[in-house]
Amino acid sequence: MISISSAVEIIIRLVVAGVIFGLLWWLVNYIDPPEPFKKVATVVLAVLAVLVAITILLSLVGYGPVFKP
Repeated sequence: MISISSAVEIIIRLVVAGVIFGLLWWLVNYIDPPEPFKKVATVVLAVLAVLVAITILLSLVGYGPVFKP
């Protein structure tokens, strides 16, 4: 059974992670590096964002987080 407080905590973590990765994506587009570097940075950010979101969501169903804050 998932308590309301743990659900709210996970939602807050997802929002904070989304804001952080959104700011990093904005920064990559703002500094506008040459094309191969921009593509690599975008792919790395996307992969990391998905991995963090999966980890946070897995902690929702009872698997412990891979990393501790």
